[in-house]
Amino acid sequence: MLRRALTCVLTALLSVAALLATGSPAQASTVVVTNATQFTDTTGAVVHAHGGGVIEVGSYYYWFGENRNADNTFKAVSAYRSTDLKTWEFRNDVLTQDSAPELAVANIERPKVIHNATTGKFVMWMHKENGTDYTQARAAVAVSDTVDGDYTWQGGFRPPTGTTSRDMTLFRDDDGTAYQITSAAGNADLQIWRLTPDYTAYESLTANPWAGTFREAPALFKRGGVYFMLTSGNSGWKPNQQRYATATSIAGPWTAMSDVGDDTGYGSQTTFVLPVQGTSGTSYLYLGDRWGNSMGGTVNDSQYVWLPLAFPTRTTMTMPWYPQTVIDTEAGTVTGTGGGPYHNLVARHSGKCLDVADNSGADSAVTLQYTCGGGLNQQWRLKDAGNGYVQILAQHSGKCLDVANGSPADGAFVNQYRCTTGTNQQWRLQDQGDGYHRLVARHSGKCLDVADASTVNGARLIQWTCGTGANQRFQRRAA
Repeated sequence: MLRRALTCVLTALLSVAALLATGSPAQASTVVVTNATQFTDTTGAVVHAHGGGVIEVGSYYYWFGENRNADNTFKAVSAYRSTDLKTWEFRNDVLTQDSAPELAVANIERPKVIHNATTGKFVMWMHKENGTDYTQARAAVAVSDTVDGDYTWQGGFRPPTGTTSRDMTLFRDDDGTAYQITSAAGNADLQIWRLTPDYTAYESLTANPWAGTFREAPALFKRGGVYFMLTSGNSGWKPNQQRYATATSIAGPWTAMSDVGDDTGYGSQTTFVLPVQGTSGTSYLYLGDRWGNSMGGTVNDSQYVWLPLAFPTRTTMTMPWYPQTVIDTEAGTVTGTGGGPYHNLVARHSGKCLDVADNSGADSAVTLQYTCGGGLNQQWRLKDAGNGYVQILAQHSGKCLDVANGSPADGAFVNQYRCTTGTNQQWRLQDQGDGYHRLVARHSGKCLDVADASTVNGARLIQWTCGTGANQRFQRRAA
């Protein structure tokens, strides 16, 4: 018995030693990522993976992105790996200026990597420029036998139609078919190209759903059989309104683009959407760059904004702001934290909540009263606007409660609109006792009002001369 016990202990110790020797990853745990910061790797060095993408291989997530020289030209595509999406280990500069003569002076942007199960190759696509301007406008390809090994340059080229190819991403569908999505035709179009079976060349144009809309920075993902395309507009390095569209076939028909998040993507531009799959399901993580160039610096000064995406319905999406994002890769959960407190604003006469209709992220989306249900479109944050006034921000969109067109008239609609410095977005909370307040618009001196004192779902929010009615009294309840 003693010999058997000693044998078991020895076997267990050898197993532990073997595990340590193989460098197997530690069990991932819940981590907190702080937004609008630069990330650092396990050595303390700044992570340079800008405009990048993430691929899951085995127990690791591999993050590839742009790493620039001091003059903002291409230095490398750098690769990092992590089990928890916070603790990043630098692995390799997988593509460098020395990888090919034409990369000695170049710009490489938005590198994305997918794996081809048939060939066994890891295939990288990227946007290539000549290092001095944006006239080359080519796609380019490199391949490797290992995910974080040296990638072999295959060359740069334009799509078969000769159109330009700039901001781009890759997407591999459930059947193994791969697509490049690129900002084409001088950035006017956002085109979806099917790739050859080895993923290294264009095969055919699948769709051009938004011709002439000037979209860039695409990220394509699939959820519950629905394709989501998330993009930004064209405004150089300056952030702008993110928009998305959906389809049940990658070839379309696609919906028109709808606003998501606030009017600057919370100061960031989309680069990738990462599905995080675990024991509790799959969550979707927005990866964005807050470009250093928009803040007077360079690409390598850029910060990261990672946010949880929410899906009120099968075909709609919201992107709320949180200062920090909580990630559990084992469970597959991504949630936001901080930035509050958030409140429901509940009308006294009806007991219903101030609500942005249909979870819309659009400017001028209707605000109304609706049965309280816990949706982010019923959660509001107060932001100091000075002199006793506040802005009232919708959690699902980051946009402000706004009296339409700055009207001073009774009956003017109150909507959601991108936050500005206008006094028609500034409100004073006047205590009415019993935990209720009137919300008084600074520009007009009039009160937020449920039209006609209606108690039904869908009754509009307006401004009206302040009175004693319970339809002008709202209670703040912790959301």
